[in-house]
Amino acid sequence: MKIGFIGLGIMGEPMCENIVKKHDDTVYVFDVVEEKVQKLVQKGAAGCKDAVELASKSDLIISMVPKSEHVRTVYREILPVLDQTKICMDMSTIDPAVSIKTAKQVKETGAQFLDAPVVKSKPAATAGTLGIYVGGEPQAYRAVKPILAFMGENIIHMGDNGKGLVMKICHNALVSQIQNGVNETLHLAGLNGIDIQEFATAISYGGGQNFYLDSKKDVMERKEYAAAFSVENMAKDVDICLNLAKESGFLMPGEANVGVVYEKALAQGYGKKDFSVTYEIVGE
Repeated sequence: MKIGFIGLGIMGEPMCENIVKKHDDTVYVFDVVEEKVQKLVQKGAAGCKDAVELASKSDLIISMVPKSEHVRTVYREILPVLDQTKICMDMSTIDPAVSIKTAKQVKETGAQFLDAPVVKSKPAATAGTLGIYVGGEPQAYRAVKPILAFMGENIIHMGDNGKGLVMKICHNALVSQIQNGVNETLHLAGLNGIDIQEFATAISYGGGQNFYLDSKKDVMERKEYAAAFSVENMAKDVDICLNLAKESGFLMPGEANVGVVYEKALAQGYGKKDFSVTYEIVGE
């Protein structure tokens, strides 16, 4: 199976590199930044001049791009070269409605389409230990599962097209609210003489222990917010969640409050920082 990978960003590059290392057939790559393509070529991939060339040469086309509009652009460009011999798999985190519409367009060519967003951050992408939520036809899922295993170790088929994305958005909404709860209670503890490390140790004795606090306490203490998962990416996911909730006729006041925090973080220029920098925003 010849694989094409479109989008070599913070997550896409290490994900693709794992495929290049582990796959025994050609891996084609494309990104709008030529330097990123050449970096993967040096590691054994085959570079392409554009997404259309990549799609025409590949049996499995994987896309990992930032936003819904980028997914629309990629698939609009490659639709003419798709047919029943190809599977498309978008691993971006985008609006589920956009993904469902894209799936319909792809399937009209005879090709299959899967949404397969990932959870965890860059270190897991590098280690090949991502969690992956998949939506789409079971047959297509079974065909690509060995490739998914190059990138992740926890892989689950959630149902029809769009269901992988719905699960990803729910996951990140929960993370964002856990994060905001940690940030608020940590500040309250600090105002009353309890430092970050003491707080984290005490929390670990009860039911409040969580991955966000355990993994970010040192980052917050040192105030070193190099991005593992950026403010702008989480802000995008929070916005998608609130739109999905609105479409579903469901109020999420907790997530709406988180949205206000992220609006402030973006307005203050923290978009490229790690999402844990919202600890500073909550403390203002």
